[in-house]
Amino acid sequence: MPRKQILSASIATVVVSLAAPGLARADEGGVGFWLPGQLGTLAAVPQTPGWNLGIIDYYTSVSAGGNVAAARQVTINRLPPNVLVNLNANIRANDDLGVLSPGYVFATPVLGGQLSVSMAALGGWSSADIRGELTVAAPPFTATRQGQTSDSRYGIGDLVPFAALRWNSGVNNWMTFLDGDIPVGMYDSSRLANFGIGHGTVDGGGGYTYFDLQTGHEFSLVSGVTYNLSNMSTGYRNGWDWHLDWGASQFLSKTVQVGVVGYVYAQFTADQGAAKFLGANLSRVAGVGPQLGFIFPSKTVQTYLSFKAFREFAADNRASGWNAWVVLSFSPAPPEISAAKEAR
Repeated sequence: MPRKQILSASIATVVVSLAAPGLARADEGGVGFWLPGQLGTLAAVPQTPGWNLGIIDYYTSVSAGGNVAAARQVTINRLPPNVLVNLNANIRANDDLGVLSPGYVFATPVLGGQLSVSMAALGGWSSADIRGELTVAAPPFTATRQGQTSDSRYGIGDLVPFAALRWNSGVNNWMTFLDGDIPVGMYDSSRLANFGIGHGTVDGGGGYTYFDLQTGHEFSLVSGVTYNLSNMSTGYRNGWDWHLDWGASQFLSKTVQVGVVGYVYAQFTADQGAAKFLGANLSRVAGVGPQLGFIFPSKTVQTYLSFKAFREFAADNRASGWNAWVVLSFSPAPPEISAAKEAR
């Protein structure tokens, strides 16, 4: 099983780090920076030096009630954070996004490892709605409203830079990474459907991949934390978030890979500026699902196509449901393929 041929495929798993749009994720009104599931299989394995390109189609369908719906209703209606809100309602969101992430892998070692950088941009369609009964109490006054609030639109999201260092020693591979959010996407705190998160972030962490070339066994873990800046539109600041992405796979041949992927996401410090009835508003969720990958080698450019899907569970203060990824990446051909071309 040629090492470089498989290592090139790992580019598809790490070229993108998304700022979550819509209501699909955690923290303020259901929106946070880290999109669970973006790193996993082969994440720490060094890649083929040169330019690469990742193209991703990401679809998600989530729903929530309770605090998640109430928090978003407070934001879009610009209600004071000290009011008492009782929302007997459900919130639903669907996103279909395209992501473009060009990157570059340096051939010259940095700190004994391999440096790679990329910049992800996204765009697509987002929709969301809240249905139910909203009761707002600001003693001595109480008001109740029933109905539905819906929103949908096309748009573009924030920019997300990503940098990583990777090291290899036999079957063991390590990585460290740093990324964040540049809040330039379409964002309006009074709308349900958004493509940006409305604030900057800094995120970083590390990972490990066990990869045995002889057997085709692979297992990866990537963990990190997110520090959030304040949302100037709402005066809200998300707490610190922790995320763990993992993947286990088996190469059935030189070009076919199957496996399972999953994640855990948890907030471990309280939000600042939240409505009083929300309390600390700590959120968490987990997800698991299948993955399938195909390598298409050629003399100059190698293509990697993968499919993965997650079903979420154990959610708290967070919209949850399912999401699916189709990832197509292009990277330089591994050295042995390029050498074969020159020999001819």
